[in-house]
Amino acid sequence: MNSIHYQLFPFLRWQKPSREILKSDLAAGTAVALVLVPQSMAYAQLAGMPPVYGLYASLLPVIVAALWGSSNQLATGPVAVVSLLTATALIPLAAPGSGEYVALAVALAFLVGVVQLSMGVLRMGALVSFISHPVIVGFTNAAALVIGLSQLNKLLGIPVDTGGHFLMGLWDMLGDVAYLHWPTLAFGVGAILIMVGLKRFIPRVPGVLAAVILATAISWLMGFERKADVHLDQVSPPAVAEQLLKWGDFKEEKADLELQIREQQALLEAADSTEAAALRYKIELLSLRQEHVSRVLKLYREEMRDVRFARLPGEEGQPDAFVVAQALDERGEEVHPKWRVTQVDGVQIRMDAGGRVIGSIPAGLPSISMPDLTPATLTALFTAAFVIALVGFTEAIAISRALAARTGQRLNPNQELIGQGLGNLSASVSQGYPVSGSFSRSAVNLNAGARTGLSSVFTAVFILLVLLFFTPLFYHLPEAVLAAIIVMAVVGLINFKAIQHAWLASRHDGIAAIVTFVATLAVAPNLDVGILIGVALAVGLFLYRTMRPRVSELTRYEDGTLREARRYGLRADEEIGLLRFDRSLYFANAGYFEDAVLEQAARYPHARYMIVVTQGVNEIDASGEEVIRSLVQRLRARGTTLVFAGIKPQVLMVMKRTHLVDFMGEDNVFHSTEGAIATIRDRLAKQKAEEGQADQEEGENERA
Repeated sequence: MNSIHYQLFPFLRWQKPSREILKSDLAAGTAVALVLVPQSMAYAQLAGMPPVYGLYASLLPVIVAALWGSSNQLATGPVAVVSLLTATALIPLAAPGSGEYVALAVALAFLVGVVQLSMGVLRMGALVSFISHPVIVGFTNAAALVIGLSQLNKLLGIPVDTGGHFLMGLWDMLGDVAYLHWPTLAFGVGAILIMVGLKRFIPRVPGVLAAVILATAISWLMGFERKADVHLDQVSPPAVAEQLLKWGDFKEEKADLELQIREQQALLEAADSTEAAALRYKIELLSLRQEHVSRVLKLYREEMRDVRFARLPGEEGQPDAFVVAQALDERGEEVHPKWRVTQVDGVQIRMDAGGRVIGSIPAGLPSISMPDLTPATLTALFTAAFVIALVGFTEAIAISRALAARTGQRLNPNQELIGQGLGNLSASVSQGYPVSGSFSRSAVNLNAGARTGLSSVFTAVFILLVLLFFTPLFYHLPEAVLAAIIVMAVVGLINFKAIQHAWLASRHDGIAAIVTFVATLAVAPNLDVGILIGVALAVGLFLYRTMRPRVSELTRYEDGTLREARRYGLRADEEIGLLRFDRSLYFANAGYFEDAVLEQAARYPHARYMIVVTQGVNEIDASGEEVIRSLVQRLRARGTTLVFAGIKPQVLMVMKRTHLVDFMGEDNVFHSTEGAIATIRDRLAKQKAEEGQADQEEGENERA
C-alpha cells in the first residue's frame, strides 16, 4: 500500500487487530466512556447547551478524530476550556439553551473544523507556535479559575445573571450567599468528596461515575426535584401576582431588545457610511433601554427572592393555589415545603421547593444535517472560531506529545490538525458543538491499555447505546453534581508554579504569562480577548528582543577565554575592539547594531580594528547588508578597519552575492574568531613595526 493511501486513511497504520489488541482497546474504550458520559453532559451545560448535546458531541467526533488523527491514544470530545470559549462566543448572540443558541453552536463547530482542516491540509501546524507556552500557561490558569468560579452558583443553588461582566456577576452572587440551597450544596460537596476519595484510595473505580450513580439514586429516593408550572391566576395575594406579571413583561422586553440590537448590528455590518450613523444611534438607544430594563429585572429578582409560597390544595376541580407563606406563618398556619419562584415566562410561573436536576434527556441519535450558515453568522463567529481552533489544537497536540513521550509513537502535527478539523466538522453535522482532546480522558485511555484508535470507536459505541437506551436514567441527576464534575476537571489545570517558572526562565515570558492571566480574568467571560492580548504581547516582546539584542564587549580572561568585559570587570584592548552581536541582523535591529558599533568605536578612538563576533548571526537581510556597508565606510574614514569573525556559511554566501566581502576586503572576514584575533594581532604588530621603522628612518634623515 503506497504512502498516498496512508495519508488519506492514516488509520491503516494501526496495528492489525488481534484478540489481545481488541481486548485492550475494548477495556480502554469502556473506561473512557464511563468518564465521558457524565463529563460530556457537564461540559455541555458549561457551554450553555442542553446536556444531550454533550452526548451528541461525544459520538461521531470521537470516531472521526481517532480515525484521521495522529495519536492512537488521544481522546477527543467536549472539554472544559473549549466549552467555556463556546459560551463566551455565543452568549452575546442568543439566549443559552435556546434553539437559536444551539444552531449557532453547531455553526461554530463547522467553522472551527474548517479552520483546523485548512491549516492541516496547508501544513500550517507551526502556526500554533505563535501561542507561546507562557501565554498558554497564563490563559489556562485564568480559564480554569473562571470555569471553576462559574460553577459556584450551581453548587450553592443561587440564581445568577449570566449576562454582563463575569467578576461583577460573581460579586453579586456572593452577596446572595445567604440564600444558598443547602441540599444542593450537600450534593455538590458530596460529589467532590466521592471523586477525591476514590481517586486517592480506590483509583481503579471511576469516581465521576460513582458520584453520578450515587447522587442520582439519592436524588430520586428523596424527591430532590420539586417543581410546579403554575398559571399566574393560582398565585395570591393579587399584589404579588401583579409583581410577577410585571417581572415577566420586563423579561420579555429585555429579550426583544436583545433581538433588536442583534438585528441592527447585522444591518450595520452591511450598511454604507450614511446609514451606519443612524444605525449606531439606534443601537445606542436600544442599549440604554436594555440597561434600564436589566436594572429593573434585578430589582424584581431581589424583591422576590425572600418571598416563599405555600401550596394549598384547590377545591374540587380547581388547581392548587400558591399563597405567600409569610401570611400563613403569622397566623400560625406554618406549611412545608415552602416554594419559591425560579422562572417567569409571561403568565406561566415555575415554582420550586427542591433543587435543580438535569430532567428529561431526549432518547435517540442526533439528526444528520448541514448547519445553517449565513453571511451574518460567519462574520459574527469567525474570530471566535479561529481562537477556538488554535486553543483546541494547542491543547490536543500538547496532550498527544505527552502521550507519545510514554508510548514512543511518532506524531504528525499537521495530521492531528486534520483529525481535529474533521472531528469538529462531524460534530457540526451531528448536532454537536466544538470539541478537542481531553487530558484526563486521554490519560484514562492510556492507563487502561489502549493500543490503537479502536478504543475511541468502542467509546463512541458505548455513547450510542446510552443515547438509545439509558438517557431516562439521568433524569434525577442534580445539576450540582455536574458542576462538581467540572470543578474537579479544572482543578488540575491550575498551576501557578508554571507562571513562576516562566518568570525565572525569562522576564519577558513571565510578563506575557502574568498579563495573559490578568487580562483573561479582567475580560471574562470574553476569554478569546484575553488570549489574543497574550499572543499580541508575546509577539511584541519577541520583536522587542530582536530589535534590541544582546551586544557584548569582549576581552581576554585570565584563563585565555573570551569573556564579557563589563560583567567580569576586565579592561578591554584599546587598539583592537571586540564586539559580539547575538541575533540575526535584519531591518528591525540594523539601526541598533550600527549604534552599538559606533558607540564602541567612540569609546576607543585609537582602535585600529573593530572585530565583530558574528557567531550569533544566522542571517542578514538587505537592510543589515546596507548598514554593514555604511559602517565600513564610516570606520575607514577614522582609520579603523571593520572585521567580521565567526561568520556562518549562509551569512557569508549573502555577503558574497552582494559583493560585500569585496567591499570589506576578503582578508577582513573570518570563519574562526580565534583565528581572526590572532591574524589581526599579527597584522597590527607588523603595522607598528613598519611605522616604527618609518619613524626611525625619518628621524635619521632629519639628523642628517
